[in-house]
Amino acid sequence: MLKSIEATIDVNGEVRLREPVRVGHPCRAIVTILDDPAIPETALLSEENLARDWQKPEEDAAWSHLQ
Repeated sequence: MLKSIEATIDVNGEVRLREPVRVGHPCRAIVTILDDPAIPETALLSEENLARDWQKPEEDAAWSHLQ
């Protein structure tokens, strides 16, 4: 059985699973450390659409006073 479970690791190395895991016998596991800050999935999914809006000339005009 291969199953991925999201977890966080604190500065002391404690691994905290984000959901309960039930196994019928002791199992091996591989921990992959993602060196990215936790980014909400909704932010990742909306990035492409927002980028299109940010590239519009009217956006440049609206924020030109800050340049």
